[in-house]
Amino acid sequence: MSRAEIAENFRVALDTLRARKIRSGLTVLGIVIGVTSVISIASIISGLNGYIRTRVESMGSRTFFVSRIPFGMGPGRMPEKIRVRKYLMDADAAFLRESCPSLAFATAFASRIDFTQMTDNVRYGNEQVERLILRGAEPDYSRAIPLFSVEHGRFLSPDDLDHSRAVAVIGAAIAEALFLHTDPLGKVVRLNSRPYEVIGVFEHDPGMFGGLGVDQFVIIPLTNFRKNYPAIRERFLAVSVREEAEMNVARNEVIEAMRRRRRVAHNGENDFEIADPDFLSNLWDQLTGAMVLLTGIISSIGLLVGGIGVMNIMLISVTERTQEIGIRKAIGARKSDIRVQFLLEAVTLSGLGGVLGVLFGGVIAFAVRTLAPSIPATLSVFWVSLGVGISVSVGLFFGYYPANRAANLDPIVCLRYE
Repeated sequence: MSRAEIAENFRVALDTLRARKIRSGLTVLGIVIGVTSVISIASIISGLNGYIRTRVESMGSRTFFVSRIPFGMGPGRMPEKIRVRKYLMDADAAFLRESCPSLAFATAFASRIDFTQMTDNVRYGNEQVERLILRGAEPDYSRAIPLFSVEHGRFLSPDDLDHSRAVAVIGAAIAEALFLHTDPLGKVVRLNSRPYEVIGVFEHDPGMFGGLGVDQFVIIPLTNFRKNYPAIRERFLAVSVREEAEMNVARNEVIEAMRRRRRVAHNGENDFEIADPDFLSNLWDQLTGAMVLLTGIISSIGLLVGGIGVMNIMLISVTERTQEIGIRKAIGARKSDIRVQFLLEAVTLSGLGGVLGVLFGGVIAFAVRTLAPSIPATLSVFWVSLGVGISVSVGLFFGYYPANRAANLDPIVCLRYE
């Protein structure tokens, strides 16, 4: 079939759809719903994947975290074999620095973050901020986790650590709340009723999806934290791998050193946990995998309904246009011409649904990005192409049977049809 014949059949298909606007619109509704769900969810997940990758890099792409208990496990769900583990020590970081050639540095830190039992507060004058995260850290902490980058002032120094100085680096939101029109550097705040000098302010970071971020942190020297909060024994280690070293080699060195340090039997399980730099990405991939599967099921149902609708309307169209088919065959139309005509109508119908689905999906993604900036939905060319391609494939698959049925009709029977 020539290009001119295909163009003519395409125009005939459009004329047929325009003549039956309401019926055509209802037919493509299932395809529109299926493609819209695919495009909107895929856009949201695509944007979030990029956001998570950026977030992981800001947490230190070559940093491991060592802890006594698995990350994300609450105390209420902790099995006994984990509860009885020995606590990590501040000195473990120095031991790792000396024992692991692949490490650039290792640093210990501790936190007060249980809002239900321990509510921290910081005051300056008449202003007060509550529900903050108080953390004791060492000077290398900001190098291990680049997310904690100081915008004004400085971070903790070795001298602050050695002398257990009462100095603090605060989050940008805390600084704005306490010092609206004043430079916070050098000012003395009262952190849980104790005086601390503000030596630095972190760069603005509202947190992941609007949750707790660096904005809500106050960081003091770990030695000062240990002195004022001796009841908090939980420690975490952040170890950074040298640029030229392999991550797997460094990880094995850390495991070996920690097992020696904690005197774990050669055939015993590790009594500590190591979180890889991409543990957050892996967790996110598991969550989005389930979401993609659910979206695929929902969109498949919509596309199936839409495809059945396309087949139904095409069968009705074949019945309604039986005489037209007979006339076309009588003046020389071949089976292939009839088949292509009806296939083009089915593809045009489903393709229109796919285009509308892409547009609606794009509108939803834009609305989500505008109303919830923490969810950076991004419409990609891949998903747009896939949405249109799926809709066209549905038209070809479900439109072939009606088209083939029309092509095989007897022209004499068609001309006698009323």
